[in-house]
Amino acid sequence: MALSIIKTPQEWREQLSSLEYHVLREGGTERPFTGEYTDLDSPGIYRCKACGAELFRSEHKFASHCGWPSFFTSAAEDRVRYLTDDSLPGRPRTEVRCAACDSHLGHVFAGEGYDTPTDLRFCINSVCLTFEPTQG
Repeated sequence: MALSIIKTPQEWREQLSSLEYHVLREGGTERPFTGEYTDLDSPGIYRCKACGAELFRSEHKFASHCGWPSFFTSAAEDRVRYLTDDSLPGRPRTEVRCAACDSHLGHVFAGEGYDTPTDLRFCINSVCLTFEPTQG
């Protein structure tokens, strides 16, 4: 799938705060238990902070107590893309990126034993998201 939103690093820097840029464009991570959506339990849609694409829905969010918002699936499979992340020696991970603008969102983990329909945990940085409340 081709990216639909392409900007220069300077354009991203003008749009995003320094923390947002670090996480979304440089693959950083916000500190655990500091994000505004970690414990949010309201009906709504989670969108990409960089481009506004719908990524996750509140009905797929669950309390994993890991320090970041957790979802057991994305809003639709074509909303995110996956990359192999070998940045931690001996611990390969799967990076999750926005399919529309290629922003880093977090990682997805499988087989951790959570009681969810998919046995997946999308561990997503709050700073990568905006929340749009819906009637619930």
